[in-house]
Amino acid sequence: MSAPPTRKGFVLRPANPEQWIKAAEAKTSNDVAGAFTARLTIDVTPDLRGRIKIAAFGRGQTVADMLRDLLAREFPPTSGEAS
Repeated sequence: MSAPPTRKGFVLRPANPEQWIKAAEAKTSNDVAGAFTARLTIDVTPDLRGRIKIAAFGRGQTVADMLRDLLAREFPPTSGEAS
């Protein structure tokens, strides 16, 4: 018989959260150009969330891609900023 699969336990929280966050940022900074490195969290009503998801589906996009495009249109880079 084969041995039962080993189960990984929960990962412990880092002793120094700031160092842990900086380490994750360092890893993503070497990614290909255009990589998204920040997360934006907003609160919306369930009704609005549903409308957003339906609009994205109708356009054949993910919600994240649709909202990125919307934010890029509404907040274009100013002169001197990297795009």
